[in-house]
Amino acid sequence: MAKFLFVTGGVVSGLGKGISAAAIGQLLKGHGYKVSSLKFDPYLNVDPGTMSPYQHGEVFVTEDGVETDLDLGHYERFIDEPITRLSSVTAGQIYDEVLKKERVGDYLGATIQVIPHITDAIKQRLIKLEKTLTPDVIIVEIGGTVGDIESLPFLEAIRQFRRDRGSENTFYIHTTLVPYIASTGEFKTKPTQHSLKELRSLGIQADAVILRSEKALPIDIKEKISLFGDLTKEAIFFAEDVSIIYQIILRFHDQALPALIFKYFQLPVTVSTIQPWQELIQTIQHLKQTVTIGIVGKYVQLKDAYLSIHEALLHAGYTYQTQVKVEYLNAEDYQTNAFQDALKRVDGILVPGGFGLRATEGKIASIRYAREHGKPFLGICFGMQLAVIEYARNVLNLKQAHSTELDPKTPHPVIDLQRGRLKGEDLGGTMRLGLSPVTLKPASKVANLYGQTVISERHRHRYEVNPIYHSAFEKDRGLVFSGFDETKTLVEVIELTQHPFFLASQFHPEFASRPLGARPLFKGFIQACLTKSTL
Repeated sequence: MAKFLFVTGGVVSGLGKGISAAAIGQLLKGHGYKVSSLKFDPYLNVDPGTMSPYQHGEVFVTEDGVETDLDLGHYERFIDEPITRLSSVTAGQIYDEVLKKERVGDYLGATIQVIPHITDAIKQRLIKLEKTLTPDVIIVEIGGTVGDIESLPFLEAIRQFRRDRGSENTFYIHTTLVPYIASTGEFKTKPTQHSLKELRSLGIQADAVILRSEKALPIDIKEKISLFGDLTKEAIFFAEDVSIIYQIILRFHDQALPALIFKYFQLPVTVSTIQPWQELIQTIQHLKQTVTIGIVGKYVQLKDAYLSIHEALLHAGYTYQTQVKVEYLNAEDYQTNAFQDALKRVDGILVPGGFGLRATEGKIASIRYAREHGKPFLGICFGMQLAVIEYARNVLNLKQAHSTELDPKTPHPVIDLQRGRLKGEDLGGTMRLGLSPVTLKPASKVANLYGQTVISERHRHRYEVNPIYHSAFEKDRGLVFSGFDETKTLVEVIELTQHPFFLASQFHPEFASRPLGARPLFKGFIQACLTKSTL
């Protein structure tokens, strides 16, 4: 029987519950325990796949092809275990499941209510993950903030779960904000006190609390929160802002958070393997050189829209003891002098995934600049498709080449809907999603980077390089299709033969990047940028 650790949040959203949950998961794994993670999201969308990045940041794709919340990316990067569809549960999924059962008569004419039907369905998701993955500990993050009406069924479900499984198998951690009032020079604990009180009003007594703050908290704050929150001082943990996100693992380790959990669950305390993280922090704190990467996109006002790519760049930099500075360039500004100056200034250009016509020409112009000026270039998903369009227009002289996604009437549809797909299909959950094998051309740049010719990477796309135009590119020989899917017909990788580094993939290598294990494409890209910057 697994132990369940529930992470809730209070006062405000955006406190980093997901990062706290992921850090705890890594610490428990470091002690030799098998850890699984689960995120309950209270919104009514079935998944975030159709949500605007401005609403919810990036969409993280699992190996088994589920579009999930970006927090699941934190789980994978910290814990270094692949997340599955069992780990992403939304209110939309739960209500959809219950209503479908009602329609076919599974409830035998009963009146369907939030309690017990919705809460039972939520609890069944916990049990299903437990039975399928058989972990020692399951860390469950409840999205939203205590007090939100949307979160109430989930909070009620985890309250009931302690009754079902016993207090010895359930542990509640509450994450709150301790604001600093600059005018008086004081930290205020009242919001935390009220948040813990609100949680108790729902029948949940926190077993530990994580205090988020913008800077280090005075130790005597523990006394007040212990008194008003009905907690021991040993169960109160500080989590001030850190310059390196992975430092939170060391912060929790130094405060003996894992020891408290082991004591509560009566689990044997084993030797921790914290050393790799200590060494990583040392490396990051003593980086020896710098490169600047320009990410050309249209959601640049919200950095979380490109979170996994940003992290993958940093991870690759660590490999070469290099600080990677990321400059976000709004592709809609491509005709301005400031944008053109930025393209000249950066050491490399990256065009990430995306959808829709807006800002497309700015991305294509940036790709052309990289190609014509020998600037290291990496394209991801939509970035690869746009690189094909740019080459078709400006090298193959197919002047109106485009994607049928963006221009259905283009005379040269070099990018088209994947074969076998319906043009009127739903947008949600219908793309080519998840892990798929890719065959690389021997002796190509990409094969040399991976060190093998058969790899597996994650995908999220609906359009492909149109096979009708394959021969036109093959005759030219300047742009090479160096990777294909298992059918040998869907282009997965392109590269330029006469360029220092011009490479783009249909797949998303960033989703598998780890702080202790950078991905080959990103490592090759950063290495090329370093070489270019020293010329």
